[in-house]
Amino acid sequence: MAALYEGFTLCGLVPTQNASDSAIQGIELDGDSDHALVTDSTRSVTLYKVSDQKPLGSWTVKQGQLLTCPAVCNFQTKEYVVVSDNKVIRVWKDEDFNLDRAFKATVSADVWRVHSAPGGEPVVLFQRGAVRLLDSLLSAPQQPIEDVLSEEEVIRWSTNIVAEKQHFVLFTTEQKGEHFLYVQRLNPNTLQKYRLEREDSRSAPLSFSASLRDKHINLLYLYPNGCVYQSVVAARGYVGPEGVQALPRSLRLRLPVGEGELGAASAVALDEAHVAVVGMPHPSARTGKDFLCIWNTNFQTLQAGKEMAGRIHGQVWCYLGKLFVPHGKALSVIPYECQKSSLASALGKLRHAGIAVSKSSVAVPSWNTLLHGNQPQGPAKIVATRKSKLSRKSQSVQALTVDQVLKLIKTGPVDEVQREVEALVSRGDAQDLQLSVGQLACHLVARSQAETTFYTPGALAQLVRTQCLCHSVCPDLLLLALEHKDYFLCQLCLQLFPDIPEVVTCACLKTFISVPDGDVEMVSLEPDSVSFMEGLVVAGARGGQQNGFSPPLFEEDSCDAHHQPKPTQHQDKKNPTLQLEACPVGLHKAVLLNEVLQTPYSDNLLLPHLKDLNTQQVILFLQYLQFVYLKYSQDVYTQTPGLRSPTVTQVIDWVCLLLDAHFTVLVMAPDAKGLLSNLNSFVKSQVKLFSELGKIEGSLQGLHKMKLSKDISQYSIEVIELF
Repeated sequence: MAALYEGFTLCGLVPTQNASDSAIQGIELDGDSDHALVTDSTRSVTLYKVSDQKPLGSWTVKQGQLLTCPAVCNFQTKEYVVVSDNKVIRVWKDEDFNLDRAFKATVSADVWRVHSAPGGEPVVLFQRGAVRLLDSLLSAPQQPIEDVLSEEEVIRWSTNIVAEKQHFVLFTTEQKGEHFLYVQRLNPNTLQKYRLEREDSRSAPLSFSASLRDKHINLLYLYPNGCVYQSVVAARGYVGPEGVQALPRSLRLRLPVGEGELGAASAVALDEAHVAVVGMPHPSARTGKDFLCIWNTNFQTLQAGKEMAGRIHGQVWCYLGKLFVPHGKALSVIPYECQKSSLASALGKLRHAGIAVSKSSVAVPSWNTLLHGNQPQGPAKIVATRKSKLSRKSQSVQALTVDQVLKLIKTGPVDEVQREVEALVSRGDAQDLQLSVGQLACHLVARSQAETTFYTPGALAQLVRTQCLCHSVCPDLLLLALEHKDYFLCQLCLQLFPDIPEVVTCACLKTFISVPDGDVEMVSLEPDSVSFMEGLVVAGARGGQQNGFSPPLFEEDSCDAHHQPKPTQHQDKKNPTLQLEACPVGLHKAVLLNEVLQTPYSDNLLLPHLKDLNTQQVILFLQYLQFVYLKYSQDVYTQTPGLRSPTVTQVIDWVCLLLDAHFTVLVMAPDAKGLLSNLNSFVKSQVKLFSELGKIEGSLQGLHKMKLSKDISQYSIEVIELF
């Protein structure tokens, strides 16, 4: 089984003048699983944080210059490498802002690609087939580069693989309609050349991908007629004879391409049994539509599909459970999941062993069982004894299959549905739940939306707790919980769903901030989050020195000491510190607001929805954020490890977002003047703190560089002078 989840846009695409040009040149990870290095089709390289679609840095060459290969990360030195105008290799770091001022070297031959992988040194592949290690090339940039390829032979695709301390560079070439695979081993250097079998149509492969599995290199390639072939090359041991060898292939998948052939399409292996293909029609959709599909190569079955709007560029990258697909005017990131496949699951006939069959009995599957269900046939009926018949009858009443529970959800009473769903989930193992939880949740939500009297909070909460559910699988679940004021289920979804859209996050915030405190205080919420808030409210009741600042109303040396706002009617003139310690919202409402603070989001997507909040809601939320920030800043408060709680960075980020969305309104609102003044004092005091820390930064760095004295006995006093 496989699934494609709800994706998101990482960035826009630079328009190209030529329709045949690629949308982007390449995507590489920079060593952090959440950072992607994107090279566009012209002059720019941008580093993105994938989880919140934030650009962390961008570098561009001058007008008139072009980037001619994708940028990569040198995992050994934490530097970036790219090639411009075919011969100029540029190396830079995160802190370099100007690409022209970074290190660059001009080599003597045109470069095809620079390849890098964790555990190996970057390698440079030249257009005529020669390979050099990056360090040795930069030490002598003008060294002569030999020609490996014959005349009229050009490289079409390349990659590299690091396996068991052995580095491989793979590249395919084309010459007069013939296609070849080169396998270059480094240390020791060996080169093997293979000839790919020709298709009857003599068409060229549309895409290649390579992966390492069971100490063998697996090459997967897609042809316009929809045939996906696989060839296997040993990663170590045997080294074939010199010359060109035939490369055997096996047909892994025959895609239904409809009339004509595929144009811009690409295939990439996800695991040993699944392949992702972009740019092909869906078998059940009308022509003219391009899809991203996941196919099971063992059973030739379509597992998941997603329509891709706009022009398909025939490109797809796969990193750590995410597919990166450029289409139309955007680069989309689409999470996916693949599970171990069986013929039963591929045919949709899976019987949940842990649910419908007793754990003590083991049934041997047969073709008739898989294709026609679990109906006993022939003489097998007489095997059952009277006792087994009675036990089977009692089990059939107590244990329903997934299909039976799904039918029950459509018409059954609330109590019976809730009881059977909870029993089904409690009996299922992890693999069974992974396949059935989404269906159960969607059916429960659909009936709840159709019938106002039907709602099963316990069953829905148990489905969410399995952690086999996400927002993209059941997008109406969280909104249904808000509609029914099921705040406990809302809390579970915010904690366990990694893909909640920003519009839903803002809807939760608006609901939580508006609900009366009394309506929430009687609701049972997750104990750890409640314990955290109880400790936060109690901590620092005696006051105390702050980390980096005192409360702004008492900061004598503050920049605003002579312009302190007069206490408002909401402030205690005799003891303003106690007033600052009071939480502006109820305990349980604060717990729900904390869940919103910890929900992943994108600034650009969240900001428009925050503008839907009214002024009073914004002021109350800012007051709560100020309260949490003050508590975090007190030395007397020590956070208990293991309790779910927002970080200081998350609190500050939300303050900035709210001010960005409502600054003009807040400036004009009389109720917000004192709050804004306090926030301004917080910022200035923090700037002052960091300024003081910056003054001693050099001295602290000097301590690391000092050499320890070797003549230190068990007890000694050493004087260190800091200048």
